Parts: sequence; C-alpha cells; structure tokens
Amino acid sequence: MNSHPDPRSGPAVLVELAQLDLRYEGCRLKSPTAEARLLAALAQAGIQQPLQGVELSSTRVLLDGFKRLRCAQKLHLSTVPFVSLAPEEAAGIVCLLRAANDHALSLLEQARFLDELKAGCGLSLAEIAQQLSRSKAWVSLRLGVLAELSPLVREALFDGSFPVYSYLYTLRPFRRLHGVAAIDEFVTALRGKKLSSRQVEHLAHGFFRGPESLRQ
Repeated sequence: MNSHPDPRSGPAVLVELAQLDLRYEGCRLKSPTAEARLLAALAQAGIQQPLQGVELSSTRVLLDGFKRLRCAQKLHLSTVPFVSLAPEEAAGIVCLLRAANDHALSLLEQARFLDELKAGCGLSLAEIAQQLSRSKAWVSLRLGVLAELSPLVREALFDGSFPVYSYLYTLRPFRRLHGVAAIDEFVTALRGKKLSSRQVEHLAHGFFRGPESLRQ
C-alpha cells in the first residue's frame, strides 16, 4: 500500500521522469511480486495515485512511489503525477512518516527514514520523536533494528531477495546467540530462493539448532 498525500500538500502536477531525484530509493523495500501485480494494474488503468516527495528550488526529490516510477519506466511513460509534501527534505520525510501507517511503511522503511532524519538532516532523537508525535522509545527501537543489520543482510532485505518478515521474527532472535556471521551465512544460502516464511522458519531451526550435518 502507498501512503496518502498529506492534507497540507499542494495539488498534483505532471512531471517528467527524468526530473525526479531518486536519492531515497534505497530507503524503500523492493518486492518483485508486488511490483509485477502493480505493473499489470497500471497497464490497465494508468497511474491514478500521485507520487510524493519534496519540490526544491532545482529538483523534485521522490520519497514515495518508487514502484510506480519503475512501472512507469517499463510502460514507457514520460510523465507521472507528483505531489510535493513540503518545501524541504526533513519536513517532507516527517510528513510521510506521520501520514503512513505500518502497512504503508514497514518497520525497516520507517527506520531508514528515521536514520536519514538523524544522520542526514541532523535532528536529535528527541526532536524526531516530538515532530512525529511518537515516543523516543519508538524511534530508538527502529534505529536499533537498523543498526543491527550487516551490509549483506541489509542489501538482501531491501532488494527483496530475502523476506523481511522472516528476518525480523525468525532470524533476529538467533542473532544474539549465534552472531552476525551465522546470520549472514544463512541469508546468503537462501537469498533469492523465493521460500515461504514457514519454509524459512523450518530451515532456520535446523540450521541454528540442528546437528552440523544438517547445517552443511
């Protein structure tokens, strides 16, 4: 699902794909399956829901709608509808986070944007919590989960080659006992295999709790 435009945002305008700055594309999870379904839908009805971002003096920075953008490229569209959420990046990210629920932005996507506010925009944890009307614990939890990810696991989760749900609820509990290297080894072995969450769970219990022969 995609978040709805902030009620304070301006009207949608048509912009050329080449005018969009994609610096935040890495903050959003990719899902080849969901993108394929979206492509089929957009081929029939076109892009009805505007992409969202911030309009700066010289460029339009995209925050939400990367799946729609990639579908537009595959459909050879030259323009897409775009709504500006705010006049600068930090305010735009705050608008997106405030408007989005947990179905529109996953925990890891929230974490990436929170990290951008903290590391990229220089906001303190207290300032972020205040602007989002959230507790500092809510912010800290998400930043902590993000900080735990090794580069390999982060890449696998965000490029859609390993299921996020399986990492958060199956693998993450094993991290403290078995360490980052073991998690990396498991993710590398199953990356891109398109297994269900239940299959990953069974294999994880065998890998981390079973005999060495099963692990091999």
